[in-house]
Amino acid sequence: MGEPGTRRPRPAWLVLLVVVTTQLIIGLDATVVNVALPRIRSSLHFSTSSLSWVFDAYTLAYAGLLLLGGRSGDIFGRRRVLAAGIALFTVASVVAGFAVAPWMLLAARAVQGVGAAFAGPGTLSMITVTYREGPARNRALAIFSMSISSAFAVGLLLGGALTDAFGWRAVFFVTVPIGAVMMYLIPTVLPESDRHPGHLDVPAALMSTFAIGGLAFSFIHASEHGWGTLATLGPLVGGLLLLGAFFGSERRSAQPLLPLEVFADRNRAVAYTCMACFPAGNLGMIFFLTQYFQRVRDYSPLHTGLAFLPMALLMASMTRITPRLLARAGVLPMVLAGSGSITAALLLLTRLSLRSDYWTTAFPSMVLLGVGLGLAFLPLNTVILSGVPARVAGVAAGTLQVMQNVGITLGLAIFVTIYGAIGVGAGDAAGVLHATRYTFLIGAVFPFTGFLLSAALLRVPRPAAVPTPVPVGIVEAS
Repeated sequence: MGEPGTRRPRPAWLVLLVVVTTQLIIGLDATVVNVALPRIRSSLHFSTSSLSWVFDAYTLAYAGLLLLGGRSGDIFGRRRVLAAGIALFTVASVVAGFAVAPWMLLAARAVQGVGAAFAGPGTLSMITVTYREGPARNRALAIFSMSISSAFAVGLLLGGALTDAFGWRAVFFVTVPIGAVMMYLIPTVLPESDRHPGHLDVPAALMSTFAIGGLAFSFIHASEHGWGTLATLGPLVGGLLLLGAFFGSERRSAQPLLPLEVFADRNRAVAYTCMACFPAGNLGMIFFLTQYFQRVRDYSPLHTGLAFLPMALLMASMTRITPRLLARAGVLPMVLAGSGSITAALLLLTRLSLRSDYWTTAFPSMVLLGVGLGLAFLPLNTVILSGVPARVAGVAAGTLQVMQNVGITLGLAIFVTIYGAIGVGAGDAAGVLHATRYTFLIGAVFPFTGFLLSAALLRVPRPAAVPTPVPVGIVEAS
């Protein structure tokens, strides 16, 4: 693929186009699959609890290997690792589209997560080496950030339209031709970075991945088989032991994947906790509200995607408003307003009924969620990146994404446990509604926890130092 400096530089706009498209593929996958979940459930005979692994298999692999992916780019070259990651992601998408059994789909989803973990960290770094610091780089970062928010909205609509027109397999095939083009353009267009000798701590990455996986599996298994079985308690104990071993290994390592010093600052530790709590409540809501729309209200997949659109559009539009609000109000008021709005949205969803009108219950919740997430994420980004030592700045940004995906994985596993414990029975509409409402009630605990922690512990001087934020979903390798 060539070494640094051996080929003529490509136009900056072309580099940006390739990078944005690559990130769009990764971001699109998170939501395009969501609307198709009920069809996947009936086609491959998933149970409600095992269906959650269609989400968790991806987020678990992505979260567990994200820092390893960033470190690999430092050692082997970011373009090379980015190209390998997108190739793996594309091949896994093909396998997922042809899946004929649950295990086959879940394995493909896990491999997609691995590919995304190795592709994602290199995307932002390509912007930083292509554009000089200043207005040009800021414009490129704004386009980059907007592409991530747009992927959320496009994924919901595209997933619904494809599932209605061609069936659920189309949601996996849709990224394949784009991925194939990127497999050609990445080594052709993008510059290669210098390589930095170092150590890949693969055992630590595997320990963290299997630790979170064990905890998630125990919660999900308990929803169907109870807590008294060895198959539930074994992964729980094993996950906790592996988690302890991981932190012990990182404390002793000369080149840790996760330097514990990033948690030493109290404000940053609180922000990381909130970054786990807020996506946990949001993605859990999307998962179960999709079941409600299609299994209780008999919405089509496209109708379901349209129902989520207000939230997605508001999240995207808030990226233009929140910087000005942050300069005026400061960090704490915005985090409190955002977490309070997310909590209120989940509590409002507990009022859903068999005949709820979308415009009086679901729509206001979508508005509250879109505004709440838009308000909260930027100030939390600034807290995490402000004052971080330069040698761990990339890791601090990467840890942000790890916390988000760990929150999604464990949060959804806990929601599934609650959902199953309430007793959906045969899965009739009334049973689904009953379990869904209580799941939203418990789910509100996550953002409310973030609200309480922020109110009690978050102390950011005003005006806050506001660096150029790393867009949500992106990691710059350190």
